[in-house]
Amino acid sequence: MGFFTERKNRKYIPIILSMELVIFVFLLSYFTLINLRDFGRSAFGLVAILAFFFLFLGIILIILTLKQKIKGRLKILLLLTGLSAICPLIFSILHNLFYALAVVFQDITLLRYLMEFLHGFSFLISLIGGPIGFLIGIIGSIMLLFKEKKS
Repeated sequence: MGFFTERKNRKYIPIILSMELVIFVFLLSYFTLINLRDFGRSAFGLVAILAFFFLFLGIILIILTLKQKIKGRLKILLLLTGLSAICPLIFSILHNLFYALAVVFQDITLLRYLMEFLHGFSFLISLIGGPIGFLIGIIGSIMLLFKEKKS
């Protein structure tokens, strides 16, 4: 059997969640609090590496959740956590794509406005929806895992 299908590997889910939470707190603090003067430039390489690991852990969490027999609210919250870790990358790419299409279609009014709406909407999902979904998913997952561990 492979790594993702073994039942004993369910113990890795709390480890992945805790690693994602630590990386999320560091990334959030970098983009909100610590991004002062020269520190922001010197730490960008570390932030890029951590963002890659955050994305990778989100993909692993989704695969573990789908391959194992997790059911109910825990499955939904784990998938929300994993998808929210992937969300900023996907919607940032879509934001740039829709912006480029808005520039290309600037002479066709309806398409230009549609692309401008879509690039703004994907930007908001990337920067606001993803982190909020991640927080909801990780808090709910941790609560359900503690509840499951007690019983």
